[in-house]
Formats: sequence, C-alpha cells, structure tokens
Amino acid sequence: MNKTDLIERLAEKHSLSKAEAGRVLETLLDTIVAQVKKGDAVTIPGFGSFKLHARAARNGVNPSTGAKIKIAAAKLPKFTPGATFKAAVDAKAAARKAAKAPAAKPAKAAKPAKAAKPVVKAAKPAAKPAKKAAAKKK
Repeated sequence: MNKTDLIERLAEKHSLSKAEAGRVLETLLDTIVAQVKKGDAVTIPGFGSFKLHARAARNGVNPSTGAKIKIAAAKLPKFTPGATFKAAVDAKAAARKAAKAPAAKPAKAAKPAKAAKPVVKAAKPAAKPAKKAAAKKK
C-alpha cells in the first residue's frame, strides 16, 4: 500500500473526498515530523511511538578497501510499534510472550514455623582391640 492507496481508503471509510483525505493525511504526517524534529516523542496508544534517536559518532571500515573511516554522529527518527500493533501482526508472538511472562502470582501465605527436631547423635562403637593389636605387631 502506498500513500495514494491510503488516501483512497481514508476517503472511502469516512465519506471524504480524496482531496480532503489527502489534506488530513498530510496534516498528520507533518505534525509527526515536526514534533519528532523538535525532539518530542509522538505516541499513538496501541499503534506505536515515534522518537528522535541520536546515534553517536563511531569508527567504521570501508568494505571495498578495508580502510578505516570515521562515521559522523546522526539524529534519526525511530518508530517503536505498540503491543496491540505487534499482536495484530503476529498473534502467535503475543501468545508466546504472554506464556513466557510469569502471571501475577498471588502472595504466598506465610508458612507456619516448623518445630525443631532434637538432634540425637549415635554413640561411636568401641574399637575392636584385636585389630589394633594385630596392626601394632606388624
């Protein structure tokens, strides 16, 4: 789907002319771009959020020559999809995530203290004198 298709869909769905739908879409996109450019985040609950992402300068390598180059810092727009959008695109992934995340567990009731068991040590058997005497003679 491209921009023209989107404008046609808006016009059909909301009984607008294509010109009106185009202006609405342009206003929406211009507003998002202007806010992100200022550094503000634009969040549409359930759909996602648009943010400005600052990438630091770094060193890189030219793949064709192998020469080291410096890559300048950059400010880039970043879109993070919302949970509802993710679930609509891949319902199985949402189910896996729900199964993986531990459900809210009810608070465990305190266990009653166990009574201490008395420790009984068995008496050591007396050494057999015959073995000790035989060992001394050798």
